[in-house]
Amino acid sequence: MLGGSVYIALIRFVISLAGTVILFSLMSEPRFDRKKTAVCYGCFSVVLILSACIWYVADWESCVKMVAFVMYMCFAVFAVCMSSDHIYLSVYKLALTFYLLAVFLIGGIEVAVIFFDRNVWADIITRIILIVGMSLFIDKRIKSSIRKFGDYVENDLDRFSAAVMIISILFGIGFILNPNTKEQNAYRLFQIVMNFFLTGALQLLVFRLYLHIGKEKEYQKENQLMQMNHRLLERNMELLEESVESGRRIRHDVRHHNTVIAEYARQGQNKELLQYLEEYNKGTEEKMPDAICANTAVNNILLAYTKKAEKEQIQVTMDVELSRNLTIPNIDLVTILANAYENAIYGCIEVKKRSRERECFIHLMIKRKKNKLVICCKNTCTIETELKNGQPKPEFTGGIGVSSIIKTADNFSGEYDFKNDNGVFVFRLIMNIPPTDENIKYRK
Repeated sequence: MLGGSVYIALIRFVISLAGTVILFSLMSEPRFDRKKTAVCYGCFSVVLILSACIWYVADWESCVKMVAFVMYMCFAVFAVCMSSDHIYLSVYKLALTFYLLAVFLIGGIEVAVIFFDRNVWADIITRIILIVGMSLFIDKRIKSSIRKFGDYVENDLDRFSAAVMIISILFGIGFILNPNTKEQNAYRLFQIVMNFFLTGALQLLVFRLYLHIGKEKEYQKENQLMQMNHRLLERNMELLEESVESGRRIRHDVRHHNTVIAEYARQGQNKELLQYLEEYNKGTEEKMPDAICANTAVNNILLAYTKKAEKEQIQVTMDVELSRNLTIPNIDLVTILANAYENAIYGCIEVKKRSRERECFIHLMIKRKKNKLVICCKNTCTIETELKNGQPKPEFTGGIGVSSIIKTADNFSGEYDFKNDNGVFVFRLIMNIPPTDENIKYRK
C-alpha cells in the first residue's frame, strides 16, 4: 500500500471491493433476484469497509500487510453463499477474480511508484481504469464463454483441478502480501511479472482443459444422438421392408384367391365357396401380429425391437397399457423407449458372449397412473456392470442413449434411476404427462 489518510484508505477500499464485486458478478450466477442481490452486496460492503477503516486507524502497519487478504477471504465466503453455482465452480471463479484483483491492486501501486512518485491519486485512478477495462472485456468477450464453461466444470471438476485452483489462489495471495515498494529494481519487477504469468497460466490451463473436456462430451452426446437416429432408421427400414414384402405376398395371394373364388362361382359351388372364405379369413387373422398397445408409434417401435430381441434368442415379456392420445409427443416416447430397449438388448448380448448357458430376458412395463407415465425396464446384464454418478457407464450400454433418455425425461420433470441388481439391470422412470394446452410449453 502507499499509505495516506484514512479517507484515502476508505476510497481505496471502496474501489477495490466494488471492483471485486463487479468482476465476480459478471462471471457468476446469483442465487437471488437482482434487487435482493444488490441489497445484500451493499450491506456486506458497508460492514466490511467500515471494519477495514477501523483496522487502518487502529493498527496501520498490520492493516497494510493483511487487509487485502482478509477482505478477500471475507468476500469469498459471502460470494459462495450468494452464488447459485456449485462450490467447485464458485472456487474457480473466485480464483479468477482474485487474480484480476491482484492485477488492479499491484498495477495501481506499480504505476504510481514507477511513473508518479508514489502519488496516491495515480494509484486510485489506475485501479479505476483497470477495473473498467477488465469489466468491459469480460462483459463483451468472455462472459458467455465463462458461464457456459461453468457447466463443464460443475460436472467434471476433480480434486486435482481443485488443488490447482487453490495453488492459483496462493499465488494471488503472494502478490498481495509482497508489495515491496521500498526497493525499485529490475529483479523485483521481473518477480512480479513472473508471478502474474504463472497464475494466469494456471487459470488458462484450467479453463482450456475443462472447455476441451466439455466440448468433447458434447460431441459424444451428438454422436450418441446420431447413432440413436441411425438405429431408429434401421428399425423403421425393417418395418418398411416387412410392409413391402407383406404387400407383395398379399397381392400374390389375392390373385390366387380371386382365381379360386371365380372357379367356385363358375361351378356354382356356393357351399364350398363359403367354407373356403371362412378358412381364408381365419388364416389371415392368425398371421396378423398382436398389437402391443393402442399408441401406433410406440407399438411399432416395440414390435421392431421385440423382433430384434427374439432373433438374439432373448425372452421378452411386456406389460404395456398406453392409450392412443397421449400428450407426450411420440418422438419423446420413442426416444426413451428405443434407447432403453436398445441398451437392454445390448446388455443381454454381452451376457451371451460371456456365458451361453445363462438365459437372458427383457421385461418392459409401461403404464399410466393419473398424470404420470411410469416406465420400468429390466434386463439381464453382466455382474460387472458399473454406474458412475447414478448412470451406467457407456461401455456397459454400447454408448447409446442414456443422455438422450435423461434429457428427454428432464423436459417433463422426470425422475429416474439406474441400478445393477445382482446381474439384473433395472431402469425406472416416472415423468409428468402434461395437459394438452401445456404440451408446447414442455417442448420448449
